[in-house]
Amino acid sequence: MVACSPGQRTLKNSREVIIVGITVNETLDAKGFACPMPIVKTKKAIANLEPGQVMEVQATDKGSTADIKAWAESTGHQYLGTVEEGEVLKHYLRKASDHEANEETKYEEVIDLRELRQKVDGGEAIIILDVRENAEYAFNHIPGSINIPLGELEDRMDELKNDKEINVICRTGSRSDLASRKLSEKGFNNVKNVVPGMIQWDGPTEQSAK
Repeated sequence: MVACSPGQRTLKNSREVIIVGITVNETLDAKGFACPMPIVKTKKAIANLEPGQVMEVQATDKGSTADIKAWAESTGHQYLGTVEEGEVLKHYLRKASDHEANEETKYEEVIDLRELRQKVDGGEAIIILDVRENAEYAFNHIPGSINIPLGELEDRMDELKNDKEINVICRTGSRSDLASRKLSEKGFNNVKNVVPGMIQWDGPTEQSAK
């Protein structure tokens, strides 16, 4: 992985930007857009690049880092790193070649928010797995849910029980989709992806104690 850090100098010309050895072939302005729009825009823009070329995605949505990492992993594109400059997050992605790229798939077992609300209100013995980042979870989450950020999931699967239905939730259903596939691949046989996620959840929530 190429490491980038704030404050690094850049050299610009009319065709490309060089950032510590990274040649940026395309810059996408996604500032001011909330999830899932940075991902939607990234999907469209990266299609115009040649394999091996690099895109810089500029975003102000704090959840965009985890979303772009998850999307890159699911499609085979390479996430190179993120530079934070003030309020702007600059994400760097390298487009995969044809043999590296994966066909983007969706986890088939889904549950909508209405169904999840019914389970929560009815006190059903289910597991709600929230795969958002710790800061997102601390600010607003469903009572009783378990927080394991997507990037930590593979190392912490032993914290989950396979004898209960696992309802995986994130903010919009993107990270939870990838998490659901990972769990299913590891033998968890009763996993459901919650769509569209916390962004539209109108049920009870709580904040983590300070």
